[in-house]
Amino acid sequence: MPVQTPFLQITPVLLALALVATGVGSADAAQGIAQYGKPKYADGFPHFDYVNPNAPKGGTLVLPNPGQRTSFDKFNPFTLRGITAPGIELMFESLAEGSADETSSVYGLLADNIEVAKDRKSVTFHIRPEAKFSDGSPVLAADVKNSFDVLMSGKAHPRYKTTFAEITSAVVVSDRVVRFEFKSDNSELPILAGTLPIFSRNWGKRPDGTVIPFDKLAFEAPIGSGPYLIESFKAGKSIVYKKNPQYWADQLSKPLNIRVGFYNFDRVLYKLYSDDAVRLEAFKAGEFDALVEYRAKIWAKGYVGPKFDNGTLLKKAFLNHNGAGMQGFAMNIRKPIFQDPRVRQALGLALDFEWLNRQIFFDQYGRINSYFTNSDLSANFDGPSKPTEAELKLLKPLKAKYPQWVPDAVFGPMPPAPSTKPPGSLRQNLRQARELLMHAGWQYRDGALRNQKGEPFRIEMVENGGFFLRVLSAYGRNLEKLGIELDIRTSDFALYQKRMNDYDFDMTTVRFQDSQNPGSELWDRFGSHAAKEKGSDNVIGIQSPVVDALVEEITRAQNRDQLRTAARALDRVLWNSYYVVPQWYNPTHRVAFRKEMRYPEPPLYYQAESWIMQNWWKEGSK
Repeated sequence: MPVQTPFLQITPVLLALALVATGVGSADAAQGIAQYGKPKYADGFPHFDYVNPNAPKGGTLVLPNPGQRTSFDKFNPFTLRGITAPGIELMFESLAEGSADETSSVYGLLADNIEVAKDRKSVTFHIRPEAKFSDGSPVLAADVKNSFDVLMSGKAHPRYKTTFAEITSAVVVSDRVVRFEFKSDNSELPILAGTLPIFSRNWGKRPDGTVIPFDKLAFEAPIGSGPYLIESFKAGKSIVYKKNPQYWADQLSKPLNIRVGFYNFDRVLYKLYSDDAVRLEAFKAGEFDALVEYRAKIWAKGYVGPKFDNGTLLKKAFLNHNGAGMQGFAMNIRKPIFQDPRVRQALGLALDFEWLNRQIFFDQYGRINSYFTNSDLSANFDGPSKPTEAELKLLKPLKAKYPQWVPDAVFGPMPPAPSTKPPGSLRQNLRQARELLMHAGWQYRDGALRNQKGEPFRIEMVENGGFFLRVLSAYGRNLEKLGIELDIRTSDFALYQKRMNDYDFDMTTVRFQDSQNPGSELWDRFGSHAAKEKGSDNVIGIQSPVVDALVEEITRAQNRDQLRTAARALDRVLWNSYYVVPQWYNPTHRVAFRKEMRYPEPPLYYQAESWIMQNWWKEGSK
């Protein structure tokens, strides 16, 4: 299960703008650009290939709470505290937006034109004259600048300052022309600038002219440019979005190509249920239209009954080509017990994936074997090979400068995740784990594994809800054989999120978001600075100059080959540092839905919840 984080719209987006004096030469302007090479779709394309341009419009899409949130207490998705209402992204747009059948290309949305300076130290967007906010006011360059300035301030979630750190400023050139200036010629930055979520300067302004501080905005309706408005809500229980009858993209004389086949429902209603079991029974009772299932056993055993037998309800596993990334039990290395890599490696040896897959998961999963699993960026993509010469050019100087941060194993074949397949066994793995723990100063005595001070080895595993309880029980039994006590703490989403924001845990489950083209988001996930920022994605607490240097190489890559080399080098360092006990992945999205629901062929890269909301429709809609 993914770790839920506040909304951060970093879908690749970008627009091109008419030539504006920038002090340097500029490249050709266009509606779309790519980080490497050219975008798939040329200017003037009618629509993305993966949509149904003739999808009927109308009807209401009813969905359950996505992920594990069971309530909400705010509409502002850009601040740290609180839980955002589901679907709030329907109200916000950015200057550009990416397609789901290519990597790292973007096309104009709020902007109709973009220019990247020849030195790639800035990008300029021209905002469409038709673009308007939900209150009818025009989207202007001043709103773009205000959005950037607010998100980079201390009033927004800290991850924005990390992710957009190399964008130095947003400059208002004219009413509808805005230029973003960069610290370097990083080829990702023009795309990143385009993904900035845009909101009106008037959001939070009271009738008397006073303004509510941004970090205090709660149930004040956002003023964004997105296709939907909030029609009604019951705090923490449900929320209804209705299609804005004056949505700017529907008022154009010619359909906007990147919106053709999108947002086909008049209304989107989210109902929040108290737990997964209640949600599944509500679906069977016909209370909502579609459900994405993440639990293998429930998918195999729970989606049965008369309505599945008679075809009223359907279930299907949709293939995707998403990079699977990393999912696993993450160790908070801010805690002293996890600072020795031998200890971390030992904890990985205690997980018996083969038993779990056989006994609990109905053999539906493959093993995570990389931080870029299911992608050519994985150092294991071609099997357990040694680093290439290009990788060694990055790794050897780092080893010489920071020997303690580059494990020796990095220079050999990528080791597989621990396995109990014959001739291996759990017993062998636990023996190896015991040896590692002994060399790290932990010995079994007086009924527990203890350090030289006599302190017992105890781990508090913090989880959101009871999703992993059966897995954790099995894992805990194996740890107990080593003399380690696993204390499992489950909580509701609000308390769980607070503990994550404060790094108040020993271990927890992480799911690092998939990316086909990783870049600046890695600073927030693995960067040293983010480890010190409250609420960052660096829940592990990595503060490694080597990891920082390799993330820098990834963000500086000028082509796919350079990106692949840097990503694989980073993969080797992270994997051999044993920060996470790797879990499993599934290359499909499991979706159950009512028979009236219709969908186009899925794109290459997509998240199921977004695909349903954006591109599905309902038979008989009017």
